[in-house]
Amino acid sequence: MFKQKLITIITLVMLLCACDMQQQQSQLNQIKTQNKIRVGTLAGASNYYQAVQGEQGFEYELAQEFAEHLGVKLEMVPFFNLSDMFSRLDSGDLDLIASGLTYNKVRAQDYRFGPTYRTISQKLVYKQGRVRPRDFDDLTENLTVLAKSSHSLALQQLKQTHPDLTWHETEDLDEEELLQAVIDGEIDYTLADSHTLSLFRRYHPNLSIGFSVTRNDPIAWLLRKDGDDSLYALMVPFFGEVKQSNQLYVLEEKYFGHVRQFNYVNTLAYIEAIKDTLPKYQPWFKQYAGTLDWRLLAAVSYQESMWNPRAKSPTGVRGIMMLTRDTAKQVGVTNRLAPEQNIKGGAEYLTKLEKRIPDRVPQPDRTWLALASYNIGWGHVNDARIITEQQGASPDKWADVKKRLPLLIKKRYYRKTKYGYSRGDVAVKYVDNIRRYYDALVWLDENDAISPPTTEPNEAEQIEQAATQATKIKNPKPVTIQTTVSPTKDDSIDEQSPQKKDSGEQ
Repeated sequence: MFKQKLITIITLVMLLCACDMQQQQSQLNQIKTQNKIRVGTLAGASNYYQAVQGEQGFEYELAQEFAEHLGVKLEMVPFFNLSDMFSRLDSGDLDLIASGLTYNKVRAQDYRFGPTYRTISQKLVYKQGRVRPRDFDDLTENLTVLAKSSHSLALQQLKQTHPDLTWHETEDLDEEELLQAVIDGEIDYTLADSHTLSLFRRYHPNLSIGFSVTRNDPIAWLLRKDGDDSLYALMVPFFGEVKQSNQLYVLEEKYFGHVRQFNYVNTLAYIEAIKDTLPKYQPWFKQYAGTLDWRLLAAVSYQESMWNPRAKSPTGVRGIMMLTRDTAKQVGVTNRLAPEQNIKGGAEYLTKLEKRIPDRVPQPDRTWLALASYNIGWGHVNDARIITEQQGASPDKWADVKKRLPLLIKKRYYRKTKYGYSRGDVAVKYVDNIRRYYDALVWLDENDAISPPTTEPNEAEQIEQAATQATKIKNPKPVTIQTTVSPTKDDSIDEQSPQKKDSGEQ
């Protein structure tokens, strides 16, 4: 009798343990059974958006990597406010949230944070031209932030030391719309995450930073706090792998690497040039772009000459696309000062450079490598690719080659290369600049913010007007502040003259 009772008890314990194990793994089992993981995110340039080439965004690509790690499909669910997103997570309609949210003790009481994978800071922003606030005590007007956001939580904590601090919260606008409201004068101040701000200021330079509200905030994904460890247990090694394999760095470079530095004077001059000068040459950029994006070609031209057809470097590189004599001869340009010829020749040359890159190199890496080649030559870029491979990184990823290009100025490296010394550090800045210009053009174009192109270009008139515009850009009006924004580090304030074009041999 006792033996039978003992067997019964053991059986019940085993069944309870089995049920407990099944409950612990229920979320992962459900994901596997449905063959998909449902990930919520706030729609926006830093998280998730729909582009011509399909779904894009830092969080989207990182979530895609995690789905592949689990062996399931990704279902990315975009939201436009935090309340709806958290509600869907609470109800079990989402498996996790991947939206660049920062760790907060208050939020950690209700949700489980995954491993930290980036750090950002929160900035108080205002419109350029107003008196710069340097502390919350300097705020005199309306401060509005997103409801239930990290910004709201930060303000709640700061109110303990700033009892007079007041603010409004909204669910009707997203973070970028709040930034636009500051520019439009609808609100006076808001808070923004450093990486979102750095992307936004590519085409809205009149947004300025007052001060840092927080520094080095850790970013992590969020899970329900229900005792189910099955998904979290796989998340920990996943982030370890993407950091170890450099995948996380590559993603950061793709979306944020080119916007770490912000120059108010240059960006403002560029926006003005898009309005005043670009329409004169836009028809030719479109006509001769071929397989290239005309906006990329225009961005290259601005980096090269600031859209000045009479531009000339000390080394004799000339024209709106800054062609050398040899390059001009290769592509059939007989007059480098004729903007139409020069644009046609520059497009043909850039296309040739891209075709020299191995077919296995994916986009957008092959474009960035081609741009570096336009600046310092394919031979030097390929030397950097060889060094990259020798150091155990990928010669086909711009993020990895970008790290090694500056080594070409060091004798211990360039003496072992085929083409020798080169200003690879200049090429890195050159590509970053073009990427910023290109991003701004794409955004403005897709939002119908570019003036209609001139239908019948008058070449002589264009040359004269472009030269005048270039003079204005090189001698801008003085500004009071200069800020630098980094998506991963706190920004510093400095004063800086407009950055000159990085000339390079072709």
